[in-house]
Amino acid sequence: MTTATVDPRQAAIAARRRLAKESLADFACMVDIPTAPITDAEDEDAFSVMRLDKGLAAHHALLCTELQDLADGKTPNLMVLMPPGSAKSTYVDVVFIPWFMARFPRRNVILASYAANIARKQGRRARQLVNSSAFSSLFPGVALSGHAKAADEWSLTTGGEYMAGGLLGGLTGNRGALGVLDDPVAGREEAESETIRQKTWDAYVDDFCSRLIPGSPQVLILTRWHQDDVAGRILPETWNGESGWFDGRDGRRWKVLCLPALAEKPDDPLGRAKGESLWPEWFGRQSGDPMDHWRPFQRNLRTWSSLYQQRPSPEEGTYFQRGWFKRFTEETLPRSLRYFGTSDYAVTEGGGDNTVLRVWAVDSADPPNIYLVDGWRGQTTSDVWIETQIDLIERYRHKGGIQRWVGEAGVIQKAIEPMLIRRLRERRVSCRLEWLPSAVDKPTRARGAQALAREGRVFVRDDADGDCFLDEAALFPAGKFDDDVDNLSLMGRIIDTISGPARKERPTHAEDFSPFA
Repeated sequence: MTTATVDPRQAAIAARRRLAKESLADFACMVDIPTAPITDAEDEDAFSVMRLDKGLAAHHALLCTELQDLADGKTPNLMVLMPPGSAKSTYVDVVFIPWFMARFPRRNVILASYAANIARKQGRRARQLVNSSAFSSLFPGVALSGHAKAADEWSLTTGGEYMAGGLLGGLTGNRGALGVLDDPVAGREEAESETIRQKTWDAYVDDFCSRLIPGSPQVLILTRWHQDDVAGRILPETWNGESGWFDGRDGRRWKVLCLPALAEKPDDPLGRAKGESLWPEWFGRQSGDPMDHWRPFQRNLRTWSSLYQQRPSPEEGTYFQRGWFKRFTEETLPRSLRYFGTSDYAVTEGGGDNTVLRVWAVDSADPPNIYLVDGWRGQTTSDVWIETQIDLIERYRHKGGIQRWVGEAGVIQKAIEPMLIRRLRERRVSCRLEWLPSAVDKPTRARGAQALAREGRVFVRDDADGDCFLDEAALFPAGKFDDDVDNLSLMGRIIDTISGPARKERPTHAEDFSPFA
């Protein structure tokens, strides 16, 4: 009886193939990963490549483990939050997707980004990897199909199809068994636009999610720009940079991998000590100290907190800092006060925004301080909050009355003013109404209020209402709600008109209502 001779070379090749199929991390170390483009031609595979001779960086190895769990069905949805330059997109879009499609025949993948050309570029990189000799040796028989080889739509001989597109441009084609959403927001300007944030969310829900086969996993890759971005609408409202399992507000179960530029938490997923850098061998490659890379970005607290630490608004606040505001109680409130009212109206019943009415007191100091003494908020119809506003005006009649009630001019004024005037007259309540223009953006309008707060001249109650006010101010302008900040901005403009004749501002419209005259 003779024993068959085993060819060591063939055995080694077979072992590499098994390892590459079973392990994404090992696969990543066995292929040439396309990196920087050599040419801008979109119909060519022309990227320089890298081979991981020294193995994976710690955060890439962890990311590969999480992606493998998703492919193996252990994780239903994965959210990846890392700073710019951490190569998260490379390992998801370029390495994971081809491995997933080769491992699971006839499974389509959808990749979406904020722009079609970005998704197309990633498709080119993934296509180049599939077309490489290293990939062919690991997955023999898996190759690009002859009839579909475009950068944004290519298929494999095993039946899987890759489709890429811009999220806001609409996604068409077949349904996917895996969805990857990589950077749904282009930058700061888009992130600051409430309109674009809502369009992005609608496109994610209506276009991206609807293209996936029921039960298909998702990978969401972001650097955080805004508290109200796609990740912010999914994560629990109490989320504060933690990694782990979460029940999303979208009804899905999510595994979150959050790796800030500098570790902040004792349970850092990489086991880093507080203040230790992500990928120090890369970010510190020039000087040997990664902080030389991070330090310039730390100068802008808001940029650092959002893009690099994955918390769009730090607890202490950026535009408004908590420590600027002072607290008061009934016992510490000055006796000699003048009262003013402000309104931030929401025109949609039950919509995302509240109508918020505020009553402010101004003391006799020079310069004067302001006190948030009263108010109301709710999502309801205009007739309800108009009556509530008049109730607040009546409440302060015995304290000298509310000297002015100020709102923003424009469309809302036209919708509210006639009914408000009619009800003031019918209820025989007197108050001067003013409507101030709001031509500039909210952060610019809030500059006066920011100066007041920084000077320590804004007081809020030492109670739950005061806590809510401070929470919203600390999140501005990245927070979902800014109703109280809008009211504070209006009050800042009122202060300008009563602190000296040189700074008086003429309202768009003002009228006194004295039904007893």
